[in-house]
Amino acid sequence: MRNALIMGAAGRDFHNFNTFFRNNPEIRVKAFTATQIPDIAGRKYPRELAGEYYPQGIPIYPETELLALIKKLDIEDVYFAYSDVRHTYLMDKASEVMAAGASFILLGPRDTMIKSSKPVVSVCAVRTGCGKSQTTRRVSQILIAMGKKVAAIRHPMPYGDLAKQKVQKFVTKADLARHKCTIEEMEEYEPHIENGVIVFAGVDYGAILREAEKVADVILWDGGNNDFPFYKSDLEIVVVDPHRAGNEREYYPGEVNLRRADVIVINKIDTADLENILEVRDNIRELNPGAIVVDAASPLQVKDSEKIRGKRVLVIEDGPTLTHGEMKYGAGVMAAEKYGAAELVDPREWAVGTIADTFRKYPDIGTLLPAMGYSPKQMKDLEATINKVPCDLIVIATPIDLARIVTFKKPTVRVGYELQEIGSPDLEDILKKKFKK
Repeated sequence: MRNALIMGAAGRDFHNFNTFFRNNPEIRVKAFTATQIPDIAGRKYPRELAGEYYPQGIPIYPETELLALIKKLDIEDVYFAYSDVRHTYLMDKASEVMAAGASFILLGPRDTMIKSSKPVVSVCAVRTGCGKSQTTRRVSQILIAMGKKVAAIRHPMPYGDLAKQKVQKFVTKADLARHKCTIEEMEEYEPHIENGVIVFAGVDYGAILREAEKVADVILWDGGNNDFPFYKSDLEIVVVDPHRAGNEREYYPGEVNLRRADVIVINKIDTADLENILEVRDNIRELNPGAIVVDAASPLQVKDSEKIRGKRVLVIEDGPTLTHGEMKYGAGVMAAEKYGAAELVDPREWAVGTIADTFRKYPDIGTLLPAMGYSPKQMKDLEATINKVPCDLIVIATPIDLARIVTFKKPTVRVGYELQEIGSPDLEDILKKKFKK
């Protein structure tokens, strides 16, 4: 029997445990480590989910304790299980682990993908912030128009009570409150609910799939970060971002997605430089020449855009896109520039509590505010920060209406975006052909 440790971030790590380790008599997982997401370390993966080999559950430690844990727990194998990291970062971690005496292991699709009894369409990406969300919404709309009942299963964001979050089902917005969703969860679930799509998420993705299969003709896998799907997919759609040309071959496991893709959507063509678009095309031709390539844009949709002109604005963007996604701007910044804002106000001087911590952890965030809300305290810190910033107008570019969660003391303008394919074949052509077969 070998002693193992799983390096994770409260998502892929738990899924890998459930599918590969939980009933494996030859391996004992002694611990998880956690990074990227606040407030995960210090808890336990509960015995109710861990299975008969783990009556006490499994402790979760900060990743900063990794090397000490290898020695303390006599760890022989360390399994890396989180996403959106540069290849050099990944090999730095491997080098640390191996220098400490343990083996460093990555589990692949064959060991972790679950087979569904229903057709599965997956939407993933090569980086956080490429445009998975609007692509997934577009796919769901096409499938519904084809007469299919669609259930979206979202990559995990289990930030609360893990045992209670084993299987979560979201049919109405009231379910978001009932499950005590964070801002990050609401940003992903709410747009689906508004489109009439039932959303499933949680911790045990075998149990989640069985529940989704009861109500759906088609399972739509809505990926997180740049992770590869938890399910065997009949059609793998992968989104790339020419604003970060080259990242599609520099990040793990985004390059895995690029190489596996049946369909590659080059998003944001309307706002990217031609040189970057051509670089992305060259990399696709080299790494996955058999993929179908769809060109697409995500044009800005701004009601009352005239309010922006001449104003000093605070821009609020999607949190994960700015943090581990490493983007320095998003739709909000582009809207502010397009519609003539006088100035983007830098919020760092007025950041409060956990928001100030976020800026310290991710010092390269641009002149904007990430909508961080992984806990009630962080939501309060976000509200306090927003209302301290001396600006004329707040430009909100998050997928949900933050006004439902945050009380704003200044006028606001919302920025939206939906996927629009350019030319043919488009996603509708591809999906109709696939389902005709």
